[in-house]
Amino acid sequence: MIEIQAADLTFRARLETEAAPKTCARFLELLPYAERIIHVRWSGEGCWIPLGDTDLGLGFENATSYPAPGQFILYPGGFSETEILLAYGGVNFASKMGQLAGNHFLTITEGLDQLPALGRKVLWEGAQDIRFSKI
Repeated sequence: MIEIQAADLTFRARLETEAAPKTCARFLELLPYAERIIHVRWSGEGCWIPLGDTDLGLGFENATSYPAPGQFILYPGGFSETEILLAYGGVNFASKMGQLAGNHFLTITEGLDQLPALGRKVLWEGAQDIRFSKI
């Protein structure tokens, strides 16, 4: 399990190790991981962590353009910058280059009811701290 502290909210999530084993293994190597989360520009009701030109050495696995609320996807780079995206509502994952797909690797299992509040906070108040820890 992974604990996620985002703004003043706490979530618990499970790694999707069967569907995205390489992405999950790479993510675990980063823990504990702290960054800032901002609202998406193109994709709808989501927040993201831009990772720029970071090369995590990953390809595509369990990729989707339509993550459900509470699902995290990791875009490994290529047409757009590397990023982690969290859907808090309807998402059609895209960039200025067009539609993208990212690896669904993490799913919130506790705190789903808090996602709309996180989305509103990030949208109206700007970047928020986020921290991922293994529990």
